[in-house]
Amino acid sequence: MQVNTGIDEGNRKNLAEGLGRVLADSYTLFLKTHNYHWNVKGPQFNSLHVMFEAQYTELFQAVDLIAERIRALGFAAPGSYAQFSKLTSIPEADKLPHADGMVRALVEGNEAVIRTARELLPRAEESKDAVTADLLTQRIDHHEKTAWMLRSLLEE
Repeated sequence: MQVNTGIDEGNRKNLAEGLGRVLADSYTLFLKTHNYHWNVKGPQFNSLHVMFEAQYTELFQAVDLIAERIRALGFAAPGSYAQFSKLTSIPEADKLPHADGMVRALVEGNEAVIRTARELLPRAEESKDAVTADLLTQRIDHHEKTAWMLRSLLEE
């Protein structure tokens, strides 16, 4: 059945593709954060272990919202490691960094999601897609706060 929500198919496709990149970045950041939760060690173990758990739990919920928005626009959401690896702007870590390196990598990962979402936001606004614009605005806000909190751990 055709989608007839007031946004033409070309704009919906463009938005869905952009959201696919936001989804890939978010899922990649989820995996990285979960990995660091499992493997962090050192004097900050407890606080980072708990913080990373809160962050990956929030990301797990967010990827569902992003994927469901893609589906509401009438397109299939990417959902495999192969698809995510092609779409993400977040590099995989070859080795586990020390705790400060984990924090630094997660700051960079959150900032990558922000940039990807911010790049798509004007297209959502131009398409008069308030729902996608709102989702992107909420994701930008969340990742800016998370990056700030992580960055604060690196300051003296």
